[in-house]
Amino acid sequence: MLFEEIYENCLKDVFRFCVSLTKDETRAEELTQETFVKALRSIDSFDGSKDVRAWLFTIAKNSYFSECRKQKRFAVDAEAEARADINERDVIEVLADRQSAELIHRYLHDMKEPYKEVFHLRVFGELGFDRIGSIFGKSANWARVTFFRAKSEIQNYMKKNMEGFYEE
Repeated sequence: MLFEEIYENCLKDVFRFCVSLTKDETRAEELTQETFVKALRSIDSFDGSKDVRAWLFTIAKNSYFSECRKQKRFAVDAEAEARADINERDVIEVLADRQSAELIHRYLHDMKEPYKEVFHLRVFGELGFDRIGSIFGKSANWARVTFFRAKSEIQNYMKKNMEGFYEE
């Protein structure tokens, strides 16, 4: 597939993913451009084992988090709570607290694949399990189980690291 085709086929999805990360369309446009520039520079490293969108989402996500680390700020999505499934609310509610968000983002940075990517696509990319499964060439049930395991890992990590932090 030519890079022009990748750009045309994936631009809208990458932009929507970037909007979900930044909560700002102007910043999302910049991040989308940055993502495609980085992708063009490293197209030779793309091995085709994953869907090209997952590869682009990973580039966008890593670029965004690098910028956040540089600026020592983290994105918080207050509206995500309303859009999230009931089972996901506990994780998203924790994201509302900046210290908790920093802990979660640090943990996510080191989380193993595919848990990290599935979690990002579900929570930040707001993709359904069917779409996530198709990106990885797996079933929606696989995506659901993988997301649940990632969420459980994060919850266990947060419980261990936040004990006594919020005692009333």
